[in-house]
Amino acid sequence: MSCILNIETSTNVCSVAVSKDGECIFNREDHGGPNHAVQLGVYVDEAVKFADGNGISLDAVAVSCGPGSYTGLRIGVSMAKGICYGRNLHLIAVPTLELLAVPVLLGHELEDNALICPMLDARRMEVYAGIYDRALNEVRNVGADIVDADTYKDYLDRHPVYFFGNGAGKCMETITHPAAHFIEGIEPLAKNMFPLAEKRMAEKRYEDVAYFVPFYLKDFVAKTPKKLL
Repeated sequence: MSCILNIETSTNVCSVAVSKDGECIFNREDHGGPNHAVQLGVYVDEAVKFADGNGISLDAVAVSCGPGSYTGLRIGVSMAKGICYGRNLHLIAVPTLELLAVPVLLGHELEDNALICPMLDARRMEVYAGIYDRALNEVRNVGADIVDADTYKDYLDRHPVYFFGNGAGKCMETITHPAAHFIEGIEPLAKNMFPLAEKRMAEKRYEDVAYFVPFYLKDFVAKTPKKLL
């Protein structure tokens, strides 16, 4: 079928995996970050050597494309592009919020009419969030939400909604609707990318290596460091 190098750098976690024919065969993760500038190159080098050493030909590079950390996304996409250029491989973009949903959909029992709301922390009470059904069809567009008790009320009045990701924790005391459920410990990881990456590969949904940019959602704003004195 396919062999894909998967790269995920949208949060503080840096992870790289190799998947082959629907199975993860190599995985490296660093949860002590953000250390992407240091760890990503090491992990990618290990992954490529693993594939080459086992006589496995890479067919594509999949990269988590956002939203998420501006710097993290830029580092991950730059690395993915470099490998694609160097090895003449296809580039596959995997939306980060859809990636977050993979372990929830595969590992948790959800009601038939349930909706899922993956969330990434965007600082203060803002999150990057989208709402999907169990087939990962988009029910509401991805956006930057300032969360209060009524932000998702229209959906919660009609469906059980499952919130997860590193943005969900800070919303637990704000979203108190009885139909709201929170799943802890869900992170976007490269080892979970292959179901989405392989689907896009089967559909030949490749990106232009020269012109592809991540989905930042919001413009990067440089901040002036605080004076020490």
